[in-house]
Amino acid sequence: MQVEKFYYDNRIVKNFAYATIVWGAVGMLVGLWVALELVFPQMNFIQYAGFGRLRPLHTNAVIFAFVGNGIFMGVYYSLQRLCKARMYSDKLSYIHFWGWQLIIVAAAITLPIGLTQGAEYAELIWPIDVAITIIWVIFGWNMFGTIIKRRQKHLYVAIWFYIATFVTVAVLHIVRSGQLPYSWLQSYSWYAGVQDALVQWWYGHNAVAFFLTTPYLGLMYYFLPKAANRPVYSYRLSIIHFWSLIFLYIWAGPHHLLYTALPNWAQSLGVVFSVMLLFPSWGGMINGLLTLRGAWDRVRDDVILKFMVVAVTAYGMATFEGPMLSLKSVSAISHYTDWIIAHVHVGALGWNGMLTFGVLYWLIPRIFNTTLYSKKLASNHFWLATLGILFYAIPMYWAGIQQSLMWKQFTEAGQLKYTFLETVTYMKPFYALRSLGGTLYLAGVVIMFYNIYKTVKQGKLVANEEAEAAPLAKEYVKHKGEHWHRVIERKPIRLMLLSLIVILIGGMIEMIPTFLIKSNVPTISSVKPYTPLELQGRDLYVREGCYVCHSQMIRPFRDETERYGEYSKAGEFVYDHPFQWGSKRTGPDLAREGTGNLKKSDGWHFRHFREPSSMSEGSVMPAYPFLITQKLDTSNTAAKINAMRTLGVPYEKGYENQANKDLMTQANSIRINLKIEGIEVPANREVIALIAYVQRLGKDISKSETSSNNK
Repeated sequence: MQVEKFYYDNRIVKNFAYATIVWGAVGMLVGLWVALELVFPQMNFIQYAGFGRLRPLHTNAVIFAFVGNGIFMGVYYSLQRLCKARMYSDKLSYIHFWGWQLIIVAAAITLPIGLTQGAEYAELIWPIDVAITIIWVIFGWNMFGTIIKRRQKHLYVAIWFYIATFVTVAVLHIVRSGQLPYSWLQSYSWYAGVQDALVQWWYGHNAVAFFLTTPYLGLMYYFLPKAANRPVYSYRLSIIHFWSLIFLYIWAGPHHLLYTALPNWAQSLGVVFSVMLLFPSWGGMINGLLTLRGAWDRVRDDVILKFMVVAVTAYGMATFEGPMLSLKSVSAISHYTDWIIAHVHVGALGWNGMLTFGVLYWLIPRIFNTTLYSKKLASNHFWLATLGILFYAIPMYWAGIQQSLMWKQFTEAGQLKYTFLETVTYMKPFYALRSLGGTLYLAGVVIMFYNIYKTVKQGKLVANEEAEAAPLAKEYVKHKGEHWHRVIERKPIRLMLLSLIVILIGGMIEMIPTFLIKSNVPTISSVKPYTPLELQGRDLYVREGCYVCHSQMIRPFRDETERYGEYSKAGEFVYDHPFQWGSKRTGPDLAREGTGNLKKSDGWHFRHFREPSSMSEGSVMPAYPFLITQKLDTSNTAAKINAMRTLGVPYEKGYENQANKDLMTQANSIRINLKIEGIEVPANREVIALIAYVQRLGKDISKSETSSNNK
């Protein structure tokens, strides 16, 4: 049989590898900074470095810059070798690389200056969303072009995961990015309240599933057998793992919204499918670890295998904990606490981080035709990273459980035992230990940076690696006893379409009834649209990332209703584009901040924004003095009113022409209230609008109204 010569493109692999290392260090450094801000609030020294702005930058940098580049590094290396073909187009590879880096730079600029959509893991503004769509299509075009021109008939399991990742991330991104722009840079979510929350956590959970998990499972199935020089333990288990995982994962998003205003049937679906996820997840972990059967003695001496074993073990731990956290009884304790932070970082630092480091140490010497500069430095990195994970996760687990218990504890007289602020000050030592863990982990990355640099210096890039293989036979002769799944493996388009159908089922069953059946979101007659000033204040709240520390969702638990007021109803949020329920309580819930026992004067809020610790000693909240000096931009008020009306908010036609006049009338009333309390501030300052929004929270709701006006 004739053999064809061709060349693998290692230059694109090198580019993504370098980007992975650089952005990993940057993302983790920002993470360490925001961790320290909870210990030393004075580190929020300028508005661009505030916790609410930097925390989204950290999450986006780690997910899309570090892990994203790590995915592309691994895919571009393994896909060529599994298909026995060079990438379809060097030009598309080049556009993909530089386009992705420009997107990351755009995110690094826009998030600190306050340009955000206000949805966790989907904060990037609509022009960047458009750019992501274009670059993702280019990646898919290049990937499928390579698969189609392959010289290997069957698609290996890693490629199944790459294909499912491509189609599912595309669907997730398009649905979550439903935005109505009101300016060249800013927009409102098409969805509101309960529906927006469901879309968000359908997207948010599956961003973890199909960006942080499925592509990395593909990398595990390729690089772990290569590093161990052993075949994958079980082909049949690979099939079960793949199809059951992608089918079940897509249903699990509602487990982020247990005991909220989301309809109970949707919450229950999320719980059931989350629990079932344990089985395919652990099937994948077992398949990975048993690939090392007969090679465990090598793990003791091979640092690359050590990284990979810890990564797969962390995957198993995180995917055991996830289903457990989705149980309502466990969620009642864990949700809104630092327990979730620990859980997320076991996955990110352990699974994604450790597997990425192992792949880098395995891959870089090969494409530079050399050996690793120092196995001892790599071993030091391994132990620093492992200790970093432990010093990070264990204090956060302890803190989270203690946090929840303190929130829920009552005295013998039936009063809440602890104020919320007492629980915050109790957490500070644990936050300090968490920062130590992050420092150790980042120190390991610095060592890796040096080790990789020296490895590259002593070798030379094999930019075009020579290879040869027989051309793909035009006709395939089926072998006796061949597994039925082989038919699907020979048809990449069929595999893609089947993957698409499998992942669409769960999303459609959860979302279509929530959007089309009115009884899922019962309205409340007393709930009215925000005034123009309140709308502007709400947008400032989103801009400052207040949702990353505060929730606006009171669950029907005695401790929460005693602390905050009446539990939240679905109809409260029908005009909220985007919703702001939050997922972590570093600060107290704000759903009833403007009413009842929680209501404070305008002057209190002014002083609190200016210097939180002056009103709440021990507070870790950033100070916002710039809100007092910065003028409120009212040039876009009319555009915002028009956009909201398009989205179904019942502002009268033509009201946009009157909106700024009403805005200033309300602003002047707040200015007068502040003056009575001895505070002189012009009515056109941002702080006035934010006070207006906070004072509105919960104002439309009271116990008597919610019991009589639900319809």
